[in-house]
Amino acid sequence: MLIGLDMGGTHTDAVLISEGEVVEHVKVLTDPADFLASIEQALNTLLKHRDPAAIRRINLSTTVCTNAIVEGKTEPVGLLLIPGPGLNPSFLTCAKVTVILQGSIDHRGRETSPLKREELESARRQFQDNGIRCLAAVGKFSVRNPAHELEIAHLLEGSYDFITLGHRLSGRLAFPRRVYTAYLNSSVWRVYSRFAGAVRSYVESKGLKIEPFILKADGGTLTLASAVNTPVETILSGPAASIMGALALAPVEDDFVILDIGGTTTDIAFCAGGVPLFEPQGIRLGPYPTLVRSFFVHSVGLGGDSSIRIVDGRMAIGPQRQGPPAALGGPAPTPTDALITLGLLQLGDRGRAERAIESLGKPVGLSIRETAQSALDEFTAGIARTVNQLLHYLNSRPVYTIREVLTERKLEPRRVIAVGAPAPLLKPFLEKASGLPVEVPSLAGVANAVGAALSHPTATLALFADTERGVLTAPEIGWQERIDRSFSLEQARRRAFALLEQRLRELGYTGGVPELEVIEEQAFNMVRGFYTVGRNIRLKVQNRPSLIGLKGGTYDHA
Repeated sequence: MLIGLDMGGTHTDAVLISEGEVVEHVKVLTDPADFLASIEQALNTLLKHRDPAAIRRINLSTTVCTNAIVEGKTEPVGLLLIPGPGLNPSFLTCAKVTVILQGSIDHRGRETSPLKREELESARRQFQDNGIRCLAAVGKFSVRNPAHELEIAHLLEGSYDFITLGHRLSGRLAFPRRVYTAYLNSSVWRVYSRFAGAVRSYVESKGLKIEPFILKADGGTLTLASAVNTPVETILSGPAASIMGALALAPVEDDFVILDIGGTTTDIAFCAGGVPLFEPQGIRLGPYPTLVRSFFVHSVGLGGDSSIRIVDGRMAIGPQRQGPPAALGGPAPTPTDALITLGLLQLGDRGRAERAIESLGKPVGLSIRETAQSALDEFTAGIARTVNQLLHYLNSRPVYTIREVLTERKLEPRRVIAVGAPAPLLKPFLEKASGLPVEVPSLAGVANAVGAALSHPTATLALFADTERGVLTAPEIGWQERIDRSFSLEQARRRAFALLEQRLRELGYTGGVPELEVIEEQAFNMVRGFYTVGRNIRLKVQNRPSLIGLKGGTYDHA
């Protein structure tokens, strides 16, 4: 049996899947003050009267790290940068204390200037004065040669709780993105570690002999233990769970829009020919562009609990969520109150919902029913406007799917797949606003937990070969071997695939043969004088996100 759990800002959903069917699902309110209590409540319900030995896997998605960043509750970080010559790094000083170190590695991975130990000692004193316990160290060309980052780790490890080394996050150069990603990774390390430790304790207390997995922003999974070193990859795992859930519950092969309508936000994603669109460079978190691999997802502040108000005689909804709906004691009318007022939803105190909606419409001369209807029309029209704006943006540039770059191709959605608890009730309003047919899967209310449960592990791996130096490296896994001058691009491909498959098995991939692909590839001769002195080969490989199929469906890809 498989368990999937998604902890959102409003609800925590969980499902139990046995022999390819969802046999039980549960939805509980998320307690913002105690996330783990929400997880325990959901899992306790699913595990009641179950044999723990029958549980083969628990996959979770969580907002713990995302919320920590959004709410500014991250760990203070000490950032050590080695930018080398030719770059003013002042725009990268994002940490509480940022120290610029001398020393440099060139673009081919050769050390051109060593680190200065006295600068590291000075940095140590600054970190101590500021109470810093977590560090990030990033060199401009560390993916070509991580020697300086490793030297820093060797000298400082043991004195700090956690150090992120930039070359372990991605094989791409992209120095500014690497700096921001490393900083964020260290800033959320403590909150994620507490979460992971508590989940592991809970699993052990229930006698479950399994390692939980956590969903990443790209729709793949990672063991809870592995993610402790790269917690930044778990950011935005909730939207990824929704996409994987929609693909599992309603697989189609044309262009379509995925909407996950929650209590606080609506997440919007797109598929081209049934395949999700991807962020080619990495997601942006607030002001920080990162190297975190992710689906293309846009969150708009329109959810069932968004507050409704009148501004200059017009109805305005969101992006604020002031609390639960008025029917549940909240301070402001919401789209959920409008559904209750129209008799479409039985929840809480209908009288409170009606009074809240009435107070909203009275000043502008609308009846209770007209106000509720207008609120839902405006709510869904806001979502449709955002979808159209995103479509215009996507169609003005190449479209990147998880599989390929689709040039000269316009995205033309034929339908909307809507998930989330309010989706069934909003279906007619969404069809009116979007002008597209809207499909709502039967388990739309827990689609995100279904997606989490069925997702396989994913990984990327970069490989660099310098035949003149005789070195082949895979920086993300800290691997290196010697090669001779005849080492070829084809040999590099085979080595990269073998290392990636080994990495996936270590991460808990239990499906068949993973679908591997080359996503970046370069090979060029290095010339000195009039002679070729070697070849420089650069590769990046990945496996595509995939799903365990549900009974009755043939879907097994993303």
